[in-house]
Amino acid sequence: MKKVISTSNAPAPIGPYNQAIRAGNTLYVSGQIAINPSNNTIVNSTLEAETTQVLENLKAVLEAANMSLANVVKTSIFISDMHNFDRINKVYATYFNNDDAPARETVEVANLPKFVNVEISAIAISE
Repeated sequence: MKKVISTSNAPAPIGPYNQAIRAGNTLYVSGQIAINPSNNTIVNSTLEAETTQVLENLKAVLEAANMSLANVVKTSIFISDMHNFDRINKVYATYFNNDDAPARETVEVANLPKFVNVEISAIAISE
């Protein structure tokens, strides 16, 4: 059985999907972009600020499911320009440490929703 997870602390979906779906002890978090949920604007003053907002949105969805970044076992990072990988990775590393970081892939794509630079989705497991 699946359960929809929703929070006002992360951006509302911009299409026919939910912020996350919990199935058993697994949480599937939809891709998060840098929309500030308090004013519905895109945070893109710098790539670092954009990446931080994405990860804060991801954290908010996890918290709505009574989970944290420590529960994340897999992330998928979509970026608009692979030349930005190092800058995005530096911010990502402040949220996940090397010792228990989740599995992940990073993929360059032609475009992302609202023409942002980075989107991150995640899979998390509860104990």
